[in-house]
Order: sequence, then structure tokens, then C-alpha cells
Amino acid sequence: MAEGTRNGDSGEAHHAATARLLWGPQPQPARGPRRTLDLARIARAGVTVADAEGLAAVSMQRVASQLDVTKMALYRYVPGKAELIALMVDAALAPLPPEDEPRPDWRGQLAAWAQHLLHGFGRHPWLLDATVGPRMMGPVELAWLERAVAALDGTPLTGAERLDAAVLLTGHVRTLAQQGAAAGPGGGAEDRLHAVLGEVLRDHGDRFPAVTAAFHAAATAPAAARDQAWEFGLHRILDGLETLIAERS
Repeated sequence: MAEGTRNGDSGEAHHAATARLLWGPQPQPARGPRRTLDLARIARAGVTVADAEGLAAVSMQRVASQLDVTKMALYRYVPGKAELIALMVDAALAPLPPEDEPRPDWRGQLAAWAQHLLHGFGRHPWLLDATVGPRMMGPVELAWLERAVAALDGTPLTGAERLDAAVLLTGHVRTLAQQGAAAGPGGGAEDRLHAVLGEVLRDHGDRFPAVTAAFHAAATAPAAARDQAWEFGLHRILDGLETLIAERS
């Protein structure tokens, strides 16, 4: 199957094919040369390319070269690039560490979950591009979702609300991870941007007094208090969930 996106009536068939790859059972051809690869090895090769060169560098041809096989040989295992990326996502997402005993409350569980996810995006920034839009999740990714939803067991939130809470937290993680990826190692690009923006506000601050005052306060605050976007957003989301749970209780 040619690389690229699928839409229309073929969408369901694509999701079904991806589900078979991720969850099995894997179809075994009755004829043809002996199979010398496996899906785990193929996924690792794709992850290696994406980690080194970004998701845009991943193609069936590039991964086949990484494995020292032909592109047509790779198609015997994976129908196309979309399915390849699905395998890569599940391979790159490390399983969550076991929960502490005794288990923390739901708030502590979700805070730890979000922190682990942020680290995962940091290790593999291409996951930010690979995990957008409707798509089939594999066993590892679904286990991540299971942990977040299960953390809210025993609360009065509905099933839909528990799923929405996981999505809301994931959105915050993605935003901060994207900012970190854009800033690059050490955050030098972000520092330079802030310096230029500070100069702009010095010249035009009378037009934007609230922003200028806030920017100045942030710039002159102690180093430990300057960049709290992660903690601020995380705890405001958890505060909102806590308020809703208290109202329902």
C-alpha cells in the first residue's frame, strides 16, 4: 500500500489493519520467502530514525535501508507508513513504572502520570507529531490511558469525564513539551525571544500596560519563580477536578 493518509470509506479498513498489527494475531503468509524480520525490530528501526532525524525522515524506504532489506520486503510486514508510525509510537512509549505502595490519592497519581508523559515526549519529541488525530492505540499507549482513568476510580466522575480528564492533562503536557522542543537544548532560543520581546515592550508598553507589567514582574522575579507554567497549569487542572469531585460528593 502506498505511503500517505487515508480517508473516506477506507478509514475503517485502515484502523482494522493497524489494530491487527498492534494487537495481533499477525497473519502469516503461506507462500513466499522465509520471514527474517519481526514487528518489534521494525518499530525499533523506525524509532532510531525518528530520534535522530525527526518524524519527517521516516519512510518505508528509509526504515528498510536501516534494516538492510528492500522496501518491498518491508511491505511484507507493514502495509504502509501510517501503520509503521503506529508501531513506533507503542515502541517509544516506555511502560509506566509500577505504582507506589500504598497508592497515592487520585491527585498524586495523575500528577505523577503527567510528569512521566512529559518525560516521554522529551525523550522522543517526534511523538508530538505522531500522536495527533484519530488513530488506533497499541497495548502500551492504552495502558497509559488505563492508568490515568483508573486513578479516578471511586470518584463521582462519569466515565466520559474521566476520559476527558485524561485528555485535558495530556493537552497540558503536549503544550509544555512543544514549548520545550521549540526552545531546544538549554532553552537558549526562548531566552533570546524573551529578550527581544522585552525590548519591544519597552518601546510599546504604553499600548499593552497589563502585559508589560506582568512581563516585567516575571522577568524580575527570583529564578525559581520565573517559569512555573508546568506546575501552575497542572495544579489548576487538578484543582478544577477536585472542585467538581467535591461538588458531586
